[in-house]
Amino acid sequence: MSETTTELSPPTDRDLPPAADVGVTVVEADADTTAGSHDTDMATIVELCKRRGLIFQSSEIYGGLRGAWDFGPLGAALKDNVKAAWRRAMVQLRDDVVALDASILMHPRVWEASGHVEGFTDPLVECTSCNRRYRADQMETNKAGEPYCPECGGTRFTAPRAFNLMFRTFVGPTEDTSAQVWLRPETAQAMFVDFAHVQLTSRQKIPFGIAQVGKSFRNEITPRNFIFRVREFEQMEMEFFVRPGSDEAWHDYWIAQRWNWYVGLGMRPQNLRIRPHAADELSHYAKATVDVEYRFPFAWSELEGIANRTDFDLRRHAEFSGKDLSYYDQDRDERYVPYVIEPAAGVDRSALAFLVDAYREETAVSASGKQERRTVLRLHHALAPVKVAVLPLSRNEQLVPTAREVNDVLKPRWMAQYDDAGSIGKRYRRQDEVGTPFCVTVDFQTVEEDRAVTVRDRDSMSQDRVAIDRLTAYLDERLRLG
Repeated sequence: MSETTTELSPPTDRDLPPAADVGVTVVEADADTTAGSHDTDMATIVELCKRRGLIFQSSEIYGGLRGAWDFGPLGAALKDNVKAAWRRAMVQLRDDVVALDASILMHPRVWEASGHVEGFTDPLVECTSCNRRYRADQMETNKAGEPYCPECGGTRFTAPRAFNLMFRTFVGPTEDTSAQVWLRPETAQAMFVDFAHVQLTSRQKIPFGIAQVGKSFRNEITPRNFIFRVREFEQMEMEFFVRPGSDEAWHDYWIAQRWNWYVGLGMRPQNLRIRPHAADELSHYAKATVDVEYRFPFAWSELEGIANRTDFDLRRHAEFSGKDLSYYDQDRDERYVPYVIEPAAGVDRSALAFLVDAYREETAVSASGKQERRTVLRLHHALAPVKVAVLPLSRNEQLVPTAREVNDVLKPRWMAQYDDAGSIGKRYRRQDEVGTPFCVTVDFQTVEEDRAVTVRDRDSMSQDRVAIDRLTAYLDERLRLG
């Protein structure tokens, strides 16, 4: 590894981010994490997700597998939309971030260098009565304040021991330590290992970032709270490489950017907060970390971590690999190991937070003037699994061909759904429950008189009569997809 300059000239405007203008809510590191009242509870969200096929237990016909969940047609679309919105904000709309799609399996030395083999552990205790295992730092307590086992009520546990959270497997025909590899517990390390090659081939100058969306695996002792804590999940991570000395300004910048992303996609600011990590809470690699927390029904909990990782990762991989991972700044004739700012979010957690935040139970006045009770997901249009539903008034043979025609016009442009099962009122309720922004109804007036359809807005429940040949332009003006 080549020598790096330790004394750098002061950062200039070229090194520093633009000023951020955002009103984030910052709380103390030791702030109370108990959630207040909410619009719904987790049982209601879980029931809705199963009933509408968004998210349900994996391998359910065999009794399920704890901590494993399947995303159905609408849930998969929601996840895809969350990832697409992240990629748009973090890569597509920026000139200083590039994408990576790295292998899940990596050389085992990667995880030695990163510290995961030695230090990626949770404290494990076991109930001496029923042998259920729990994280020692997350035990439930009874009225006397004593930890107890939720399974059998026992209060005697083994002494805590370290439990490594990484899943291990083997490459090739033998199953011994020489063939052992790990399922990655995070997507970040590939971006450090590939830093020099990506920087060279993308011709990026520091400051710049590498972004990745992908699966990660953690052998959680006690998966819980639906899809909040699971063993197999997706991450959206970005490593932003900066000049030493500019790292604190960039850390503040990315905190503001990530706050704006959630709020811009419709999340209510009162349900978000920024919580800095206390000194004794910081990871071994971090100079500073904050969590973007959401007020879930069960507690204020982490949506995303934004860390100043300093130059820890690049230096460690340079040391373990023997390769030079420093950066030569031609403009200044300086060489240094970049610092890294890391915004790291969970796809599953984000999808859950958007679902919870969008959930409403409302009394509304229908077009006929009646008071109606409805459940609606007020998802941002960009996140809604279905953008527009086409609903013939009935399955009458006069209506179906025109309704199919309308559906064929819409589906090349947006995710559209054709639905003719049940009364029109029930179909409106069904689309409200999965967050569809617009419903298009084809009736007898459409086919007999005006070649126009009725377009119903999910949020206002207002209805407009729109000519079929103007329908795409009408929806273009109203669908907020950016």
